Amino acid sequence: MPKARRSTADAAHTAEPPPRPRKAAATSPAQQALHKLGLVRDIDLALHLPLRYEDETRITAIASAREGEAVQIEGTVTASQVQLHPRRQLLVTLQDASGSCELRFFSFYPSHHKTMGVGARLRARGEVRGGFWGRQMLHPVVRSADVELPAALTPVYPTVAQLPQAYLRRAIATALARVQLPETLAPGLPPPPMAFHGRNGHQSAWTLRDALLFLHRPAPDVALATLEDHSHPAWQRLKAEELLAQQLSQHAARRERAQLAAPVLRPAAQAPALHEQLLAALPFALTAAQRRVCQEIAGDLALSRPMHRLLQGDVGSGKTVVAALAACICIDAGWQCALMAPTEILAEQHFSKLIGWLRPLLGERGQGVAWLAGGQKKRERASMLEAIADGTAALVVGTHAVIQEQVQFARLGLAVIDEQHRFGVAQRLALRKKLDHLGQEPHMLMMSATPIPRTLAMSYYADLDVSTIDELPPGRTPVVTRLIADSRKDELIERLATQVAAGRQAYWVCPLIEESEALDLSNATATHAELSEALPDMRVGLLHSRMPAAEKRTVMEEFKSGRMHVLVSTTVIEVGVDVPNASLMVIEHAERFGLSQLHQLRGRVGRGAAASACVLLYSTGDSGRLGETARERLKAMQETNDGFEIARRDLDIRGPGEFLGARQSGDALLRFADLAGDTGLLDWAREVAPLMLEQYPELAAQHIERWMGSKSDYLKA
Repeated sequence: MPKARRSTADAAHTAEPPPRPRKAAATSPAQQALHKLGLVRDIDLALHLPLRYEDETRITAIASAREGEAVQIEGTVTASQVQLHPRRQLLVTLQDASGSCELRFFSFYPSHHKTMGVGARLRARGEVRGGFWGRQMLHPVVRSADVELPAALTPVYPTVAQLPQAYLRRAIATALARVQLPETLAPGLPPPPMAFHGRNGHQSAWTLRDALLFLHRPAPDVALATLEDHSHPAWQRLKAEELLAQQLSQHAARRERAQLAAPVLRPAAQAPALHEQLLAALPFALTAAQRRVCQEIAGDLALSRPMHRLLQGDVGSGKTVVAALAACICIDAGWQCALMAPTEILAEQHFSKLIGWLRPLLGERGQGVAWLAGGQKKRERASMLEAIADGTAALVVGTHAVIQEQVQFARLGLAVIDEQHRFGVAQRLALRKKLDHLGQEPHMLMMSATPIPRTLAMSYYADLDVSTIDELPPGRTPVVTRLIADSRKDELIERLATQVAAGRQAYWVCPLIEESEALDLSNATATHAELSEALPDMRVGLLHSRMPAAEKRTVMEEFKSGRMHVLVSTTVIEVGVDVPNASLMVIEHAERFGLSQLHQLRGRVGRGAAASACVLLYSTGDSGRLGETARERLKAMQETNDGFEIARRDLDIRGPGEFLGARQSGDALLRFADLAGDTGLLDWAREVAPLMLEQYPELAAQHIERWMGSKSDYLKA
């Protein structure tokens, strides 16, 4: 007889005792799974809260159980047999005074047949189904009826493979009994803006221990809705503590940074200053918003503590020229500036712009601009490294290559990171350490074309100064956005041909490079072949990330010069590409893209005087309808071109974790608090954090360590 898998009930009975999570070595699969979930310290386990609860505190009469309801029944086994047809299964009939219910198991051990034999008194929990032969449960959790009923709801925790619920429950119970939870909210601090009602019905403060014990094992008479929507006072206590820990860690990071030394960057005394020369040479005037943020940045650079500023602005708002002016102040003061971009195409765009603006001015001073990228030839790279090390390269532009160990700056005064959310914490820290040899920190200017909504900035960027370019330069043509089903693709190709015949250029963006068996999506190589055949008199190019760097440069030069009419591309052209003659953007399978990514892609057109359009070509798939999230994204794109409104809607749709790219950015994201619904608690935490750091520094440090652990390290970047 083949060996069947153990049932949930069997697993619950045979789980090994939980480990002491403070041990360093993880040996068993369950211990390794605990470490995978980050459950290392007792406090980690204590803060690992249930997803939901099961009520095992009461018994429901079988006749009273409604179909589709999850209940617990108790009775005597009146029949138990293994049935072989139509498939092997164990059938057990459980009877109480009101009726009977059949328990059906498709996976079981021979020992289960024995323990669930005729005459056994059992308790079964599961969903009741109606059938031709009466009530039944499929694979219920079964226990002996001799076991005492629990006094609290049974928690169901988030878990991973190799970590059974029973094992996790025992590990958490052990940690709760052992963990030290001294009070960190000092009586002298303003209390959170809600009443923490005690269990006795009177108004009294819930301690953290009270809240955690209650949430892990709530009383059966609690209103489940208050646990599910996190409105219960115990939840409020946890959310207040979490928000306070986040604000404390960010204020502490700001204070720590204020103690560090940075070069004082002011324009040279001799006139005219380099940034004034650049302003005079530019073929356009700065907007009022650009002038304002330039003043904010210049004020920071003139201080002896490191600037840590986020420059945000919509697509096409002119962040690059602001960065160039900041670089001029840095270079004028006798220091070097580094600009790092996430992709080679974006870095090259910056490089070509900055070369055009700054090379003539720097050449008069005997200085130059260096370029660093992964695909450089050895001789060219060696020459660039030498210029950076001896200081003749006043400005260094590149990709991740800028932070490699062999890159040694003579005097790095300012580091500019474009699309900062695409770089990991370690990468940003590596750039900061390029000035260690002088015992100082470079100033940091991080740029983002994804505007940060106010509540998110208040919470996740409390350690940063934020500058916002909130107006677009004159002459930007509004882009009309249209939604078109992929069944009308042929009509769209005809329209594209008309646009190109009128002297315009077009992008066609696809989500994949080559055909995927897993995803039935249009791919760039197939679309390139299709458009080349449909438009025989026009040049259709192909661009994707797997192409050699030299080939990508050639394709982009052909498109920018106008010799190429249509560019089929993946999202490699999402940011930085500036071709004013391109007036049509087609995004195929638009329902698969994120909202900020769609907005970035749309920003590639509308950069010239011609009327421009962005077509979101969507597919409904076999279902014939779009999913709710995809429909919300496409609707937002059609209704607004405002990047700040796009960002707000993106936050509503995705939540802060995905919006910020938690996995890549290293942000210590909120697990319990909700920025949309807990603004009162956030305002309280922002008020209390600086007071607590000033008046109760030891309690503040204890609070940060309890909630953040090593996660607060990301603020250093």
